[in-house]
Amino acid sequence: MKRYILITLILSFSVLTFAADKGKIEVPLRFDRYYNYDDVTTALKALNNAFPKLTTLEVVGQSEEGRNIYALTINNPETGNHLEKPGVYIDGNIHGNEIQAGEVCLYYANMLLSKYGENEKITKVVDKNAHYIIPVVNVDGRYHFFEDANTPDSNRSIRIPKDDDNDGLVDEDGYDDLDGDGNICQMRIKDPFGNYKTDPEDPRLMMRVRGEEKGEWTVLGLEGIDNDHDGRINEDSEGYLDPNRNWGFDWMPPYVQSGAGLYPMSGVGLKSIAKFIEARPNIIMGYAFHNNGGLWLRPPSSSDIRIDNRDIAVFDILGTNSEKIDPDYVYQPAYDLYPTYGDFDSYLYDIIGAYSFTGELFIEDHQTYRKDTKKPTPTLQDQSQGRRGTSQERNREVLDFNDHVALGELYKDWVPYHHPLYGDIEIGGWIKMSSRLPHPFMLTDLVHRAAAAVLFASENTPEVKMEVTETKDLGNGLKRVRVRLSNENALPSMTYQAITTKLHPKDILKVSGVKVVAGGTLTDQYMDKVNYKEYRPEIQFLSVPSYGKIDFQFIVEGKGQMQIEYTSQKAKDLKASVKL
Repeated sequence: MKRYILITLILSFSVLTFAADKGKIEVPLRFDRYYNYDDVTTALKALNNAFPKLTTLEVVGQSEEGRNIYALTINNPETGNHLEKPGVYIDGNIHGNEIQAGEVCLYYANMLLSKYGENEKITKVVDKNAHYIIPVVNVDGRYHFFEDANTPDSNRSIRIPKDDDNDGLVDEDGYDDLDGDGNICQMRIKDPFGNYKTDPEDPRLMMRVRGEEKGEWTVLGLEGIDNDHDGRINEDSEGYLDPNRNWGFDWMPPYVQSGAGLYPMSGVGLKSIAKFIEARPNIIMGYAFHNNGGLWLRPPSSSDIRIDNRDIAVFDILGTNSEKIDPDYVYQPAYDLYPTYGDFDSYLYDIIGAYSFTGELFIEDHQTYRKDTKKPTPTLQDQSQGRRGTSQERNREVLDFNDHVALGELYKDWVPYHHPLYGDIEIGGWIKMSSRLPHPFMLTDLVHRAAAAVLFASENTPEVKMEVTETKDLGNGLKRVRVRLSNENALPSMTYQAITTKLHPKDILKVSGVKVVAGGTLTDQYMDKVNYKEYRPEIQFLSVPSYGKIDFQFIVEGKGQMQIEYTSQKAKDLKASVKL
């Protein structure tokens, strides 16, 4: 009987665990697979249905092709309205092919909700903050990446038609899935005068000929035909409006930066997301997830822009911690990678006043098949076979990884095909789910580490405490009251850049219930040095620093209850009273 019960339980658990394979998504979510656009929508609805008190699911807007952009808000209403708490914003998949970014967002939401009330760290983070999560920014891109044939690098754009080849037509000559396998791979043709020969160690690979070596192959590029009969192939695919070059800060036109669009915020979905964010001025921390490269990038995105050194110190705390969470990742300014304009992180930092990071997820060098994993990876450039920045030795190793670790699922063997222009050719190479994307067995580790970095930042949003440190009778009906605002966390109550640029109002400390004769910042409590405010001393404008405090001194007249109120756009409001 016990054995029967055990078998029944195991079978029940299996049905629950693997229900997602049959189109039904259960909570907690699984992360040994990728979610297409419809799956993401179903997963968000499942989280909302499972945790209705902690979540709100809403449609932020629609894309160019009419698909819904969903945002999941996680907030405990018992600890306050979401707009009255520090806001943490997370999104992913701004480029259509960067799909693991969406999985990080789902994982973070799933982690917060499924562990709430069980894990002390999670519970505190949920009670303290409001989280705004948009797993898929480029919903059309994600949809088409799964449903259409693609390369690992294609289908990044917002799908606004564009005449890339200046022939008066738009998007008329993109890639063609010639062999119908759902991928866009490489084409090659036998050619004794070609620049490539077969790799003697693995016939699936080619290597460049040298000196007087005889050629064997010419690489024709990616699968496609001359759809518009202009003598070129694949020169006018979907778009191209780069959704990470179209935001409303430091935007540059297309002749400066490709993909910028005709004007900032010309993307319909991007404009909707901007309205969503701007309606939540409490957002003080933001993460935008991409792929790949293993990087944590902070503003600025151009070396021409300078940011406050005190903010860099805050970024350093968060970035250094992220490097410790995954020691193979590198934290650096975004412009160290390459300069960009109109990017989302700069918009968050310079327009919204939030600390912001781009997480470039996945390192291709983690695809290893070797005994010595500390051995440096060769970086001789050769893009002829659909991989970036790889040597022949590295190509062989990744093929071994494909064969022995990834179950042979990342590479397509060369197959004959009769091309209408080239005649008899072969098609093969890396499929769309390779190269920039971890195999599903590697996905759980990736999303968890990225979520752990976000969790650390969420733990370090401003947590301001207010205390009355002294009340002293000065005689003649006057009393001295000292008030301290302190913050033990890494993030101040507003960015230092926002203070410098006067981006949004400062925090306010207001005294009422008594007459305030004088009030100001206490700079030396022992020597009683105060920077008194000349007008309206009952109202003080301030910001609470990172890992620090700020003290105020008020000289008041009267008896009864003295009310003290602290209000902040980015930190939680506080109230206190003193009986005089």
